[in-house]
Amino acid sequence: MKISPLKIALVLVVIGMIWVSVIFNETEKNHEKILLEKSNSIESKLEFSGIGIGYYKIYMPEFENENVFVQVLDKNSNIIHEQKVNTKFSVAYFDFVKDGVYTIKVSNISENAINLQIEFGDTHSQKMLAPGLLIVLGSLMIMVISYLKIKNYNIEQPDENIS
Repeated sequence: MKISPLKIALVLVVIGMIWVSVIFNETEKNHEKILLEKSNSIESKLEFSGIGIGYYKIYMPEFENENVFVQVLDKNSNIIHEQKVNTKFSVAYFDFVKDGVYTIKVSNISENAINLQIEFGDTHSQKMLAPGLLIVLGSLMIMVISYLKIKNYNIEQPDENIS
């Protein structure tokens, strides 16, 4: 039984995608659900180690043009990232270079109370190098194989002098 290179490439891409999903699913993260009153704020803390990329997701299920202000603070309470969020769903990333406890602070700057869902964590981006290479290798193989198949494909043309 002969296995085609296209199937091998597809398997490489799928394995890489599953591997990335497993790594991202195993990351350390905090989840918060809260009704944040006007002019109040919430803080969530998480320990990060090494050098990497952290992330946060802000989701407002009952969004009606509310605004929140988000700050990420390092262990010395220095601001390393800040953003005003005025969409229903927002994802942002930040770099961290030192071990320690990092804090996300979300403040309600709207006139109304806001129902919020916050996720704060580490992406473990360094662990994603090998599966990322699998995905790139498989994708390149798919493109090359597809090009070679299409390059030699001829479409039969009708005769020009049909009466």
